[in-house]
Amino acid sequence: MKFIQVAIGLAVLAGLAALPWWGGDVLIQFGINALLLAVLAQSWNILGGYTGYASFGQSTFYGLGAYGVAIAMVQWHLPFAAGMGIGAAFAVVAALALGLPVLRLKGHYFAIATLGLAQVMSAIFSNLPLAGANIGLVLPLINNNVMFFELSLALLLAATATVWWISRSRFGFGLIAIRENEEAAAVMGVHTTLYKVQAFMLAGLFAALAGGIHAYWITFLDPNGAFDIGLNVKMIIMAVFGGPGTVLGPVIGAFLLSAVSEVLAAKITTVAAMFFGVVIVLAVVLMPRGLADLQRRLPKLGLGYFGDNIRRNRL
Repeated sequence: MKFIQVAIGLAVLAGLAALPWWGGDVLIQFGINALLLAVLAQSWNILGGYTGYASFGQSTFYGLGAYGVAIAMVQWHLPFAAGMGIGAAFAVVAALALGLPVLRLKGHYFAIATLGLAQVMSAIFSNLPLAGANIGLVLPLINNNVMFFELSLALLLAATATVWWISRSRFGFGLIAIRENEEAAAVMGVHTTLYKVQAFMLAGLFAALAGGIHAYWITFLDPNGAFDIGLNVKMIIMAVFGGPGTVLGPVIGAFLLSAVSEVLAAKITTVAAMFFGVVIVLAVVLMPRGLADLQRRLPKLGLGYFGDNIRRNRL
């Protein structure tokens, strides 16, 4: 069974890697967007899925990574690679500085605090001349969708490999212990503050790298686009729909929801806008552990799986 799963995974990976050579421009652009959303879903998965801290602040680090690239290329005339490094450094330092106080909060208090981070950053960059203030920054134009697709795919592979390592490492077991019972984890010797801050920094790193690629791809950046709260909602829905706390669940969720949303947007714009709201309600009520749990338990329970989830959540 494992051999079959590995073979399917390699075939999908080969198909994705070859897509720029047989797909049209529209398909490649859709692929870049879907891959970057999958990276964001995986970055949220590290903190929300494995650590149990439902962050609404990932767009903060996405925006910092995007602005790192934009400032480096436009204001300092540095190459894209240097901008990616600067953006990643911005995000990691911010995650360390913000994580220490914010991660002391729990539950909805933590969610509200992280939601406010993006708003604070947007206000700061709106008044920062180096970042173009409210006007924004226009990056150098490069017409190379194949490069952006391959960069996005490589970043998703790195994020997924990191999540796979987390799922099998002592660090990951510590995060899972925190998710299940933080007080008990501390009693058992897990340095909960250190583990949570490291997870926060790691999640911020991947979000920042995705933001850097996206900024150079679209060649324009302003505070509203960089620190978009709606992006937080999308990545959370995709991770929850696919299966939080699993290796491939957020990736599958991102690809499926991106495809359905794209089709609906092309047909009926109003329905596309409602789509993510409907998905999150159904996912939370009927399959709170996502498609990964559905695939594992549905053959045993049948349609009773959904009723069991409703009873467990007392709905």
